[in-house]
Amino acid sequence: MLKEKDPKMLFSHVYIERCSKETETMIAEESSTFLNESIDYLKKHKNEFIYMELSSFEEIRVEAVSLEVDDVFGTYDVMLGLKLQKKYDKYIKEYLNSNLNGDDAKFDLMFSSEDGLWNLNFTLNYVEGFQEEMTISEAFQLIYSFLSKLVASVNGAA
Repeated sequence: MLKEKDPKMLFSHVYIERCSKETETMIAEESSTFLNESIDYLKKHKNEFIYMELSSFEEIRVEAVSLEVDDVFGTYDVMLGLKLQKKYDKYIKEYLNSNLNGDDAKFDLMFSSEDGLWNLNFTLNYVEGFQEEMTISEAFQLIYSFLSKLVASVNGAA
């Protein structure tokens, strides 16, 4: 099982972009101080998403993570590529079904043979510990923790 990371260690090597949802082009590269913003930044800038690369993501088999607000539901959606073999689909789905809480808890999971990655989208609002008042840093810490537990669960079950 992977241990929880201290935020200073988690974000020690971070690359952050604010991007346009419409064109997927970079609006601006951000420094780590952007992590102190409230996640409702995304509700105020619905045309943007945050793209983040962390060296710590490699430990949990994740390439990068994007976070945006769903235009219709106003929920926070997480999108990423997960480097697990296709044969683990049952274990990934079991973890997601068991650990995303709420009546509308949803996720999209699709394997890309081209990339050898799982394209995973899930609603952050349904992850235990989510709060509307979180900072971007806290949201990405929660995402990291959720994904590290997913990978540990799959490794333990397989």
